[in-house]
Amino acid sequence: MQTKGLKGFMKKLRKYRSYLLMLLPAVIYTLVFSYYPMTGVILAFKKYTYAGGIWGSAWNGIENFKFFFKSGQAGIVTRNTVLYNILFIVVGTIVQIAVAIFLTEIRNKHFRKFSQSFMFLPYFISWVIVGVMAFNIFSSDYGFLNNIITSFGGKKISFYSKPQVWPGILLFFNVWKGIGYGSILYLAAIMGIDTSIYESASIDGANVFQRIFHVTIPMIMPTVVILFLMSIGGIFRGNFDMFYNLVGSNGLLYEYTDVIDTLAFRALISSNDFGMSSAIGLFQSVLCFITVIIANKLVGLYDRDYTLF
Repeated sequence: MQTKGLKGFMKKLRKYRSYLLMLLPAVIYTLVFSYYPMTGVILAFKKYTYAGGIWGSAWNGIENFKFFFKSGQAGIVTRNTVLYNILFIVVGTIVQIAVAIFLTEIRNKHFRKFSQSFMFLPYFISWVIVGVMAFNIFSSDYGFLNNIITSFGGKKISFYSKPQVWPGILLFFNVWKGIGYGSILYLAAIMGIDTSIYESASIDGANVFQRIFHVTIPMIMPTVVILFLMSIGGIFRGNFDMFYNLVGSNGLLYEYTDVIDTLAFRALISSNDFGMSSAIGLFQSVLCFITVIIANKLVGLYDRDYTLF
């Protein structure tokens, strides 16, 4: 039986050799750049030195993890990371779906293309530029918003010393920057819906809102669930570029804006300890993996066809 199975396997290799050869570069790329670097997680359990490198450095056990949990910041940054990502996912998904539906309802083809391109533009703007834009809007001295407030006789607001307002600011810029790219994915799903379904709904007397809520949204729900599950995979990873460029090293805002990624970056810069930063990164990865497994299981209880695996 084993010989027969081996012969069958070799026969399939010969039969599909052209496809396997085309697949080989992608497999090699994935192994070299995705799987081989994963061996570096051992750094989280070592006291790294430049002389010893990753493999020659002394074993440090769980001391690197103790630093993170004894720092007093572990609970705060984990809470902030999770809550921000939940907020970004929920609000971002709702806005992106709404924009995609809005675009499909525009009858003027040229205006639709212009609107789509205009909303896609922020996606290509660097977070460094967005940080400069935010500073010019919210700066106490010469910010655009404070200039408007003072012109109407109001008092200036020191946004960079009021951490309570920053969840809203960060949410706005996150949604604004990702709305174009996100809506494209849902727009593609809407375009794949059979137009005869809309025609039947119109014949039955359904208005535009009834078609949206009873045809469009249910038909794109598989896409929504898959993208939601993929987003859940990074729920313990903060958008470092966004948080660092918008908030920077402003300690006054850390209580409401500090996330795991920015804490790991500061730990690396201040102490130059690669082991501590690696431990925080491994902590993030394990939590993300557990979250994906749980979310996928919960979705499977609702509908098995919506799961990732």
